[in-house]
Amino acid sequence: MPVVDGDARAAQVRHRTHPQPAAGRPPALLTGLVVAVVVLAFAAMASVSVGAKPIGAGDVLGALFAFDPADGDHLVVRTLRVPRTVVGLVAGMALGLAGAIMQGLTRNPLADPGLLGVNAGAALFVVIGISLFGVVTLTGYVWFAFAGAAVTAVVVYGIAAFGREGATPVKLALAGAAVSAALASVTTALLLTDTDAFDHFRLWQVGSLAGRGGDLAGQAVPFMLVGLVLAAPCGRLLNTLSLGDDLARGLGQDLVLTRALGAASVVVLCGTATALAGPVAFVGLAVPHVARMITGPDYRWILPYAMVLAPILLLAADVVGRVVARPAEVQVGVVTAVIGAPVFIALVRRRALAEL
Repeated sequence: MPVVDGDARAAQVRHRTHPQPAAGRPPALLTGLVVAVVVLAFAAMASVSVGAKPIGAGDVLGALFAFDPADGDHLVVRTLRVPRTVVGLVAGMALGLAGAIMQGLTRNPLADPGLLGVNAGAALFVVIGISLFGVVTLTGYVWFAFAGAAVTAVVVYGIAAFGREGATPVKLALAGAAVSAALASVTTALLLTDTDAFDHFRLWQVGSLAGRGGDLAGQAVPFMLVGLVLAAPCGRLLNTLSLGDDLARGLGQDLVLTRALGAASVVVLCGTATALAGPVAFVGLAVPHVARMITGPDYRWILPYAMVLAPILLLAADVVGRVVARPAEVQVGVVTAVIGAPVFIALVRRRALAEL
């Protein structure tokens, strides 16, 4: 059996911790990211132009740069479609980034931000806000949803942290599943006893970009920026964590701090997206896999790609929802579920076959 000396072993560890792509790979990835940003710009333009009444690109640009309050198309663009598009951009970026971090943090390719109970906690607090405090506006939902997401993630992490090994990926997944089930039961019990709360809650629960105003998007942007700051160092940390706990610890990485930082970024990002658009399914699950197919295993590239590709998917799904049932709309949460369910089944089948 060949003997690997210390220098060679160190080189192998550095290669896995800081992957060096093949020659020409970084410029290619950067070019791909620029192309994805251009596609995102086209998706945003389509989101502003397409609806019950199509509006041409000229009118859209006129509404943005030469607004005329007497023009009905300008009013639709400025007061309805631009805020809706901004919400889609913010929510999509947050979901994609949170999903990629969650999969790296738990080393589970089938994980999504809901694994920490974020969606269940946000839903429960929204119901509490409606039922006990009479909150009936989306602006009010934001704060309750965000608080619920944060409190639930802290509880899940605290439960998973018990024991000598701390919050391992398996313990996080089990704690998240258990807490989510418990919170879902409480949410259902509250809704069954308050029909008014159910009527308001169901409009938020389905997941939608419609009816979101500019004030709501403005409130979400600071939280999104906090989430981006927390996520900034996660690429390098997740690369090291992917080597396994023992090797990561041997390289001097603080696993508790890494997981706490990753979990905090997921809470802020997913809580912001859930508060804005409701619990939109499958975006945080599917998009990181697409990003990984393009970039390889390096999370320093996976994270920015996921942050750009996710809003493309979300805005495209929203545009499809407006077109397929004119003059009515299919909510974006339904469209992403239709798109994401086959992707999820394919991932489960591929993982099952790989383990045979």
